[in-house]
Amino acid sequence: MEKYYTAERNVQIILYLLKQYGIRKVVASPGTTNITLVASMQQDPFFEMYSAADERSAAYIACGLAAESGEPVALSCTGATASRNYIPGLTEAYYRKLPVLAVTAAHNLRRIGHLSAQVIDRSVVANDIAIKSFLIEAIKNQDDERDCEVKVNKALDILTSENCGPVHLNVEISYNSDFSVKELPSARVIRKYRSGDTLPGLPDGRIGIFVGSHKKWSAGLTEAVDRFCRVHDAVVFCDQTSNYKGPFRFLSSLVAAQPRRHGDIFDLRLMIHIGEISGDYSSGAIHKETVWRVNPDGEYRDTFGNLSAVFQMSEEKFFNYYAAAGDATGRKEYPFIEACKAAYNEVYNAIPELPFSNIWTAMTMSKMLPEGAVLHLGILNTLRSWNFFEIPASVMSYANVGGFGIDGDMSSLIGASLADRERLFFGVLGDLAFFYDMNVLGNHHVGNNVRIMLINNGRGVEFRNYNHNGAMFGEDADKFIAAAGHYGNKSPELVRHYAEDLGYEYLCASDKESFLDAVKRFTTPEMTDRPMLFEVFTETQDESDALYCINNIQADHGLKKAAKQAIKNVLGEDTVRSIRSIIKK
Repeated sequence: MEKYYTAERNVQIILYLLKQYGIRKVVASPGTTNITLVASMQQDPFFEMYSAADERSAAYIACGLAAESGEPVALSCTGATASRNYIPGLTEAYYRKLPVLAVTAAHNLRRIGHLSAQVIDRSVVANDIAIKSFLIEAIKNQDDERDCEVKVNKALDILTSENCGPVHLNVEISYNSDFSVKELPSARVIRKYRSGDTLPGLPDGRIGIFVGSHKKWSAGLTEAVDRFCRVHDAVVFCDQTSNYKGPFRFLSSLVAAQPRRHGDIFDLRLMIHIGEISGDYSSGAIHKETVWRVNPDGEYRDTFGNLSAVFQMSEEKFFNYYAAAGDATGRKEYPFIEACKAAYNEVYNAIPELPFSNIWTAMTMSKMLPEGAVLHLGILNTLRSWNFFEIPASVMSYANVGGFGIDGDMSSLIGASLADRERLFFGVLGDLAFFYDMNVLGNHHVGNNVRIMLINNGRGVEFRNYNHNGAMFGEDADKFIAAAGHYGNKSPELVRHYAEDLGYEYLCASDKESFLDAVKRFTTPEMTDRPMLFEVFTETQDESDALYCINNIQADHGLKKAAKQAIKNVLGEDTVRSIRSIIKK
C-alpha cells in the first residue's frame, strides 16, 4: 500500500510550517518514535534528506551543512538517549549561531518518571544548547492545535531570523500508523515583522484596534492612532484600562454585553492588538477574522486564538507607517465610529432603573469624577461595572489586571497617589479586596489626595451573580465559595472606626438617596484636608439583578426567551419574578 503523510496533527503542523518557512534540509536518524515525521518527509520531494545513524555525528553534520549552505537544517531522532547525543553538536551550533532545529520524538509525557522503557525527561535543557526549547504535545482539541501552531511559528521565526541559533522541539508522538493523508492540511502561519522589513498591506474590510491595559499615551502615539483611524475608518475598542482618549474611542462593553450584538459593528476583517492584559471579558463578542499583534517585545501573544502576524516595533511607528499608506484629506465622515457611538447611546438610553449596586454606583459616579483625576478599579466585578460607562476624557484609569488578584488594589492606588500630591486619586473596590489590603491605609505617607470607595456586600459577590457557576449553590455558596461573613459581616462601625482613627474622613451609604447625598462630597474637585473613605453597603441579590438587567437590555425575542429559561433553571421562579419587576420599572 502506498504511503503518504501521517495523520498525527502535531506532526502535520510541523511539516506544513517547515515548508512555509522554506526549511528543506533534514538530517534523520533511525528510530521508531520519529517514524511519523521522517516517513512523511520521505514521501515529499520538497525535503532534502540525509541519513546519519549516529545522532552525535548527525548534529555535527547539520552544523557543517547549515554553515556552508547558509540555510536552516532540521534534525530528527527517536526517544531514549538518542537526543542526548545531540548535545555536543547543538553546543557548537549555539556558540556559532547556526540555524539547527532539533526535533526530538517523545513518548506519552505522562509516562515520565514511571520506569517506562525508553522514556527520559527532556523538559529541561542546558542553557547553551538551544536558544529556545518547545514542548509540542499531541493534539486533542482546538486549543492544543492553536498552542502547537504558535510554538512552531515561534521556533521557526528564531531559526530564520538574523540573530539565529539552535532551537529544540520535543514532540509527543502517539504512534499513529495512518499514513493515508495525500494532501498535507494547512496550518496557521504567524509571520513576524521587524523594523526595516517590508510590511504587508492592510486587508480589505473593517479594521478595529483593540487596546488592553496600557501605559500613559504619548501625544505622538495618540496622533498616530487618530491619523490611522481617519485614513482607514477604524475604531479603537477600549475598556477603562486602555486609556486611549481620542475621537475614535469606543467603550464597547455595554453594547457587547447585549445578546443581539448590535448588527455588524463587532465583525472585523482585521483586529490590531496593542497593550497588555484586558479585564474586559466582553471582548469575546468581537468577531475578528485575523489579528495582528504590535509590541516592541515581539512576543507571540495569541490572546484571541487567530493571530496571523507579529510586529516587533513601537506602536507609534506601526500606525504612522500604515497611516501614510492612505489619505484622509477632506474626509468629514467616519461611518464605523459613528455607528459604534450610535449603538452605545441607544443601549445606554434604554438602561432600566437598576437596583442599588456596584453597577448603579458606577453609572452615577462616572459622570461626577473631577477633571484630571486618576481612577483605580478593583478587578473583575468593579472593573466590569465601570467598563459599562464613560468617564471624563481627562481622567486616566487603571486596574491590577497584570496578575489579576485582589491583594494589592489599594496599595497600587496609594503608590500612584504619591507621584502627584496635587492630583486626586480615586479607588473603587469590593470588601474582600479592601480587607485583604487594608493595612496600607495606615501608611503615614497617605495624602489628602486619596479617596477610596468600598463596595461592601459582605462576600465575594461575583460568586453569587446569576451567571456564575457558584449561583447554582444559592446561599450555600457563601460558606466557602464566596467567603461570606468575614471582616465584621458588614458591620456599620468596623470600617468607620478604623478609617476615622487613621485620620480619614468617613462617608457611608446604604441606598440611592444616601449615596447621592454623600457622593457630592466624595467627588468634590477641591482638595480636602484629609483623605476620604466612602463605604457603600449593597445587597447580594441587588448586585445579581443589576448585572442581569445590564446584560439584557436589547435581547431579541428568541435570545431573551432562552436567557430567561437559563436563569429560571439556575435561580428559580421567585428570583425571576423579582428580576421581571425590576426590568418593568
